Amino acid sequence: MIHVIARMELNEGCKEAMLKVLSGVVPKVLSEDGCIMYTPCLDADEDPNGTFLTIVEAWKDRDALNAHLATAHMAEFREAVKDLRKNSSVKVLTPAL
Repeated sequence: MIHVIARMELNEGCKEAMLKVLSGVVPKVLSEDGCIMYTPCLDADEDPNGTFLTIVEAWKDRDALNAHLATAHMAEFREAVKDLRKNSSVKVLTPAL
């Protein structure tokens, strides 16, 4: 199993629009082969304005993640959110124990 932490800094006032886009894509991602978890999260304590959004993911393996990244709905997602976020970063992690 691998984990992915995808963190985005949103443009001011774009939180609701981002959540709307995510509400449409999350069910599609969760139905993908190899998807174990795909959970958009807002910072609970440090970010009352919703400036940062993190998607916590778990995938069966790297092949499942690569297939996910190549789907049409992820291409559509990237296009839909390109003006909603300032930047983003992705970390792919493997369990240490």
